[in-house]
Amino acid sequence: MTPTYAQMGDWLEEIAGQFPQAFFEELDGGIQLERRAMPDPDFPPGEMYIMGEYVQDMLGRYILLYYGSFAALLEEEDEQAWREEIFATVAHEFTHHMEQTAGLHALDDKDAEFLRRAMEEYEDG
Repeated sequence: MTPTYAQMGDWLEEIAGQFPQAFFEELDGGIQLERRAMPDPDFPPGEMYIMGEYVQDMLGRYILLYYGSFAALLEEEDEQAWREEIFATVAHEFTHHMEQTAGLHALDDKDAEFLRRAMEEYEDG
């Protein structure tokens, strides 16, 4: 099942409310939901999607989630799977935010290693 954009927005709002208020400190733009998918440019179309990202730019610091990426990867999944992926993505992006504000980068390193291995598997497969 693929929920509507509005339904995912409702779930996102509910899930974000489960995180401590301290996580939102210095997150100027909060958490935003974009309609579009965000295919990973390092992979062929449809192979890998970016579910969300932590952004720090001239507009401030904020988290983006991509509804279209969720829809592309979870179209056959039930509501519980969607909610779990939303929670996991928000938690992941909050970790980026907390590390960035503390001057750390362990999750960035872990993400880079994951992508390196995924690319190796794709090229070998």
